[in-house]
Amino acid sequence: MRTLLFLLVPAVLLLVPSSRALSLPRLSTSSRWIVDESTGARVKLSCVNWAAHLEPVVAEGLGKQPLDAISKIVVSMGFNCVRLTWPLYLATNDSLASVTVRQSLQSLGLGESVGAVKVNNPSLLDLPLIEAYKAVVANLGDNNIMVILDNHVSKPGWCCSNFDGNGFFGDKYFDPEEWIEGLTRMATLFNGSGNVVGMSLRNELRGPGQNLTLWYRYMQRGAEAVHSANPNVLVILSGLNFDNDLSFLAKNQVNLTFTGKLVFELHWYGFSDGQAWAEGSPNQVCGSVRASVMRRGGFLLDQGWPLLLSEFGVDQRGANANDNRYLGCAMGVAAELDLDWALWALQGSYYSRQGVPGLDEVYGVLAWDWCKPRNSGFLRRISTLQRPFRGPGLSDVEPYVLIFHPATGLCVQKKSLMEPLRLGSCDQPQAWSYSQQTLSPKDTVPMCLKAEGEGKPAKLGIICSDSRSKWDLISDSKMHVSAKPAGDGTGAALCLDVGPDGASVVTNACRCIGRDKSCDPASQWFKMVNSTRSVAGATSSRRGSSEREAGGGLISRIASFVFDQFTFVA
Repeated sequence: MRTLLFLLVPAVLLLVPSSRALSLPRLSTSSRWIVDESTGARVKLSCVNWAAHLEPVVAEGLGKQPLDAISKIVVSMGFNCVRLTWPLYLATNDSLASVTVRQSLQSLGLGESVGAVKVNNPSLLDLPLIEAYKAVVANLGDNNIMVILDNHVSKPGWCCSNFDGNGFFGDKYFDPEEWIEGLTRMATLFNGSGNVVGMSLRNELRGPGQNLTLWYRYMQRGAEAVHSANPNVLVILSGLNFDNDLSFLAKNQVNLTFTGKLVFELHWYGFSDGQAWAEGSPNQVCGSVRASVMRRGGFLLDQGWPLLLSEFGVDQRGANANDNRYLGCAMGVAAELDLDWALWALQGSYYSRQGVPGLDEVYGVLAWDWCKPRNSGFLRRISTLQRPFRGPGLSDVEPYVLIFHPATGLCVQKKSLMEPLRLGSCDQPQAWSYSQQTLSPKDTVPMCLKAEGEGKPAKLGIICSDSRSKWDLISDSKMHVSAKPAGDGTGAALCLDVGPDGASVVTNACRCIGRDKSCDPASQWFKMVNSTRSVAGATSSRRGSSEREAGGGLISRIASFVFDQFTFVA
């Protein structure tokens, strides 16, 4: 369906007016949540990174598709936000900012790109670079897409290395006073742009010169400068070591004059951990890396600060074992913590990157030609994470647990009492409660999930005191959901798994629990996620207690269910 949508986008562009049909919220923070300032309801940022910081200083892809087509593709893929990068010199060097798109591309020998932009975006070709950047922001707003302005580097170019001169305050291309001036200019420039909801102060601080004294001094000054120039935007602070480390905030938080606008950002890629995913036991690596992520930044959520996973992603060609194993764990953690996030990246290719014209971006959600998704299965998989699981104002249902399967992006569903459990949309999952090792559907009939045996469907029953009904989260990843099938509890443990049809939920012998580096546990990874999404089986918090007290016809439902148990339990 997504592929068909991509094919239809160019055809419908003339039929869809570019107008601000929806009202974009002004964002603020409430404890760990990003919320609509006027209502207090949660707004989950589900963003994609769009690069505009390389040598051309032009948003990538304008030679591949009309700007409005790209914005509509972003919407069609389910993203509500773009993290749009920019180099500092675009704001501080007026000579650079006044160069036209045509002149910039020509100066780099990219004549073919000049011709391509002329075909797809003729109105942008002779705009100064700063005006072209503004046009991209405005068009995203016309399509109701929120924008985070991300100062990626100072000197335009690919990011990042420890020794590129862009890494830390005082480096060759990173004058802190110039940086504060640039932040002020950009915050002022977009003060009236309602879709600019945040400013990320600096991407991936790094290098041998990094230290906490300068981090606190200048990040606090930069935050104050942005807020003073534009008090409407979220102020987003990155950490050290390529934005992999915010651990120092556990002991010493920033001191700012404003409240309700501060967000922290963290990056997490498979390669952040070297080749650990490909060379180690996935369960053990997932457990240790998740603990590391919590130490390096996740703890901020517990302290009442929003945390944006502003870069994560994988090689979308699907053959990178390191990335593939990492992704299952990362999706489980992102769902568990219900993180706001920004995927790297939108662009399928670059005008030029590191001296290579037309370089393919294998982490891009778009293919090289920007005409179709690179991996539609990946988009379906992450779509579950694009909606919030919980947060202020989300719904009035009581909290429940949904069982999320990261390898597919689907959740466990219960269609009816007589049908086995299956994987399906997480917009329509079964609501569960998990208490004293028992997984029970959160409805008025008292039932529990049972392990029937090797290769057999996981089913529901009313006898919930035996070992078949006692589920533990085992393995270092805490994503193997395991029970013992034998009545005395001495049998080999079985784990929830996906059946041969790719949709049924069965139980099989738990695998990949030990140190086997070659074993792939993905099909048996299930994450229990706390949620208040409106779904089947979730009870309104206003109605729940009275319905439970009244019983809601409970006796008659139990009586009608008894016969089914001859089928469901042995």
